[in-house]
Amino acid sequence: MFNFSPRRSTAIVNVMIAIVITLTVNFSYLIAMIVDERESNEQQQLREQVERRKPECSGILHISRDGYGYLISQSSFSPEYPDSVRTDSMYVRPQTIRFYNLQQRDTLHCTLNPPHHGSNPSISEVLMQNGIEISAPVIYDRPKRSHEMAVQLLYYFGLSFLLLTIMTIRFDVHNFSFRRYMLRCTAVVVATLLLYFVAPFTDWRTGKLMIILQHPPRMLLDWMVVLKCTVVLVVAVLYGRIYGQLLEQQKILLENEHLRTENLQTRYNMLLGQISPHFFFNSLNSLSMLVREKNEDKALAYIDQLSYTFRYIIQNGQNTTTSLEEEMEFARAYGELFKVRYADKLFFDIDIDPKYNSWSLPALTLQPLIGNAVKHNTITRKQPLHVSIRTEGATLVVTNRKAPKLEPEPSTGIGLKNLRSRWQLITGCDIEIINSDTEFTVRLPLQRPTLS
Repeated sequence: MFNFSPRRSTAIVNVMIAIVITLTVNFSYLIAMIVDERESNEQQQLREQVERRKPECSGILHISRDGYGYLISQSSFSPEYPDSVRTDSMYVRPQTIRFYNLQQRDTLHCTLNPPHHGSNPSISEVLMQNGIEISAPVIYDRPKRSHEMAVQLLYYFGLSFLLLTIMTIRFDVHNFSFRRYMLRCTAVVVATLLLYFVAPFTDWRTGKLMIILQHPPRMLLDWMVVLKCTVVLVVAVLYGRIYGQLLEQQKILLENEHLRTENLQTRYNMLLGQISPHFFFNSLNSLSMLVREKNEDKALAYIDQLSYTFRYIIQNGQNTTTSLEEEMEFARAYGELFKVRYADKLFFDIDIDPKYNSWSLPALTLQPLIGNAVKHNTITRKQPLHVSIRTEGATLVVTNRKAPKLEPEPSTGIGLKNLRSRWQLITGCDIEIINSDTEFTVRLPLQRPTLS
């Protein structure tokens, strides 16, 4: 798996968006290039055929003061009457005169455009000037379309990526404000204005690939380039705003998740704090009873088991979960504390499938269940108490028979409440409590171990 940092991810997104913007602003250019490549050969052949069909004539050029001219051509009506001369005049546009650098009374041989609506025919192309064959000057010696396209795409990709980077680089959502956003917008506007003057374009007069700065001062405004740069600028400004809002939303989600985690941990610590004092005071009462009976052996054994159980609580109290194997070791030690008090009257029937030893459950789950079973039931030689702890599939089942004491001990019910609350907080699941007339059963769904 690739592990991208936030900055690298932002740069990759900026590159992708810059590519989309570049293709969008040059879409018409791409289409024109494809169409032009397909039709160029056919159009060239058609132009050559049209030029070959045009009539030709010769004459002397007369240029008026207004800049336009007429080509005066004289020809005989027929070979039989050589003195019968017909004079024709062909219109010469000022652009043609400047184009070929024609002078007054030049002798020209030209091709003609047919007349329109009764007007005089006009000169199309000058073939000879004063008896010298000339070729038309190259007016549109443009570079290859592929070269033009490469320069256009490269420029607008660079412009798009630069503006997007300005709008997103080092974007600290903690310090985000409308003022900072406007400063970024100002920066991209200035960058666009500066880079406009180095934008490439093809001069329609000469066919050369140029930049805006090579234009004469009065022609620095190219509307097509202005339109493309404006589109790039607007997209970058809008994307910067959307990017900021997405980061703000992500920040809110992270803060909410952090607060939720802190809340769960706080609630868990509060519940755990309610368990430990309850267990501590009950343990001291049992120990004081053994001391009063002067049963030193049982007292020492009790202290050893008590030491182990408290060590387990201290070590696992801050851990939300533990394995079933560790919890069962604690349950056996905890049960021995009660066996010291209820010799031959309290029994633990344990049947755990070894394949579930690695499955997890909240720590200190069995402590309140064993404690409540001992606390609320009569335990005598005639009525011994059996606590069953077993697995049924992926469920841990704790069962004891019900034999309520004649004088029930006061109970707040906090043990089961804490157990259910902790289970829901940690696992997201609920436990099943079955309280019948003869048995009290709690079913605890175990959690499958996570693969590391």
